[in-house]
Amino acid sequence: MTPDAQHSALSTSQIVADLATELVDVRRDLHAHPEPSWLEVRTCDVVATRLEKAGIAVQGLPRSGLVAEVGHPDSDGPVVALRADLDALPLEDETTDPWRSTVDGVAHACGHDVHTAALLGAGLALAEQHRVSPLPGRVRLLFQPAEEVMPGGALDLVAHGVLDDVRSIFALHCDPSIDVGTIGLREGPITAATDQVTVRLRGKGGHTSRPHLTQDLTFALAKVVTEVPAALSRRLDPRAGASMVWGRIGAGSAANVIPAFGEVEGTLRVLDIRAWAAAQDIVNEVVRAVVAPYGVTPEVEHVRGVPPVVNDPRAARRLAAAAGQVVGAGALVGTEQSLGGEDFAWYLESVPGAMARLGTRTPGGPTFDLHQGNLRVDDAAVPVGAQLLARAGLGALDDASRSTSTLDDVTTR
Repeated sequence: MTPDAQHSALSTSQIVADLATELVDVRRDLHAHPEPSWLEVRTCDVVATRLEKAGIAVQGLPRSGLVAEVGHPDSDGPVVALRADLDALPLEDETTDPWRSTVDGVAHACGHDVHTAALLGAGLALAEQHRVSPLPGRVRLLFQPAEEVMPGGALDLVAHGVLDDVRSIFALHCDPSIDVGTIGLREGPITAATDQVTVRLRGKGGHTSRPHLTQDLTFALAKVVTEVPAALSRRLDPRAGASMVWGRIGAGSAANVIPAFGEVEGTLRVLDIRAWAAAQDIVNEVVRAVVAPYGVTPEVEHVRGVPPVVNDPRAARRLAAAAGQVVGAGALVGTEQSLGGEDFAWYLESVPGAMARLGTRTPGGPTFDLHQGNLRVDDAAVPVGAQLLARAGLGALDDASRSTSTLDDVTTR
């Protein structure tokens, strides 16, 4: 990092510190007013209002979400993108905090309220820094809707052109298994490919006293639940880390009635992208083979979700350098590839980038899990995340500017 960039990073750190209380308040407000995928209207209004107050132009997207940019609009310098997701999950908030969800059946149980507040803070800090000392390019802020559904809102943003001219992109994700002030990072794949699979069965129903006169659909559905994952473990390379887990099952309405329809819904997660490419056909084949003896008619809906998030080595090192400045090298920890899915992966199909895991556990406190109604995060994670994103953006701009300058020198020689 050049001396000017290092000075900018230090200044940005102080700006975030001054904003910390406000950013925590924003995070708590968003937590209390969660919105599901594609319906993040109030969330966008909160973010847009604060960015515009700071003099940052904001563009709303056709369905939901925002794009904003920091830096001189006519700058021919490099462009770096920072991304946060906005949506909440369809489950109940089981916490007792004063800022618990006020919306029945909707909760920020994945930490997207933290991500949004952190990116807002990074954008405000970068804008203030730009007023003091112009950035050597532009930082594009992507407030993305609908991460929690498949295939995810990232594809809409990419189609909208948000990656035009972007050199690299960075993001973070809450990790309640590590302490606040700790950042997890790895080069290469950090998440898994994830698909949604629904199996629907139809057949002749009847009375449970005469199953031989029916196509015992409930029994066949139970076979799908138990035998399809087992068969996949023999059809896919075990090194691929494939995991088929069902989350919802439904059939029938009475104890003595064999139903004529039932369905089961779950996710297929695969660590290896080559196995992911082959999995859809194999799942379809296995389901049909499993239910064939029972005479039912199967329908398999296989929604391709997201590929793995694969952190570009250079971008991961840039995030690591930023993390070292924010929390110290000793608080940067290695992290394993998880079976979780993240549509940030779609951006990385077009430009290099990296995602870090942001520690949210209170030191000495309980360990929570994502996608659970009792998730609690330490608010101190918000300014840490804001500083991490701001410094990653500044450092990447500096890297790209020096790379361009070197290329210009070579060209003129």
